Amino acid sequence: MEKGGIIIFTDGASKGNPGRGGWGAIVATPTHVRELGGRQDAATNNQMELMAAVEALTYAATVQENFPVTVYADSSYVINGITKWVKGWKRNDWKTKTGGQVANRDLWEQLADAVENISSNISWEYVGGHVEIAGNERVDTIASDLAEKLPVSLYDGARAAYTVDVENISHSAEALERKSAGKSRSRSAAYSYVSLVDGTVMTHKTWGECEARVKGKIARFKKAASAAEESSIIADFSKR
Repeated sequence: MEKGGIIIFTDGASKGNPGRGGWGAIVATPTHVRELGGRQDAATNNQMELMAAVEALTYAATVQENFPVTVYADSSYVINGITKWVKGWKRNDWKTKTGGQVANRDLWEQLADAVENISSNISWEYVGGHVEIAGNERVDTIASDLAEKLPVSLYDGARAAYTVDVENISHSAEALERKSAGKSRSRSAAYSYVSLVDGTVMTHKTWGECEARVKGKIARFKKAASAAEESSIIADFSKR
């Protein structure tokens, strides 16, 4: 990130994917910071990731003053789309290589327009999610809380008084290790899946069965690696 530039963090959330959606962004100029956020009743995670980038860059264009812009996001979909794929989609009348329609075309067009309205260079930087990078953690909180209809106070004020260190993009080694362990566990064979919908707990032998029950609903669900863990999850779900 160039000194004196605009720093942007973006993130999206979907509780159900598709489900209750939220997006969050930070736009930090050298002197001012504005947090942005919004929600939709039904949206995918990719749609919310795109919306965050659209809204952040649209706002940044109004305060840019020829500063270089750096966008940090944990969505490879957004970064690859805007830096690699979108030009080809435009040339091909918004069709994929296989001839299908590009998903979320309306949002991609809005993002492409927002990029064109920025007069200086935009750098797109991938950052890992949930590894305690301050800016990413903040926009994740905004997006998730708005998706859940929780109250969110969005900062709009002096950069000097902003408590989120947007210049520090170093991650926590411990958080990265926990994330890696979680990914390894998610790839392991499941004993069962446990779901909670409308106060009723059920167990499922396959993810497909569990997904069919919880998709698009206010629900909780969790993978169990053993009979003992299944019992523990059932007990935890039954308390609520």
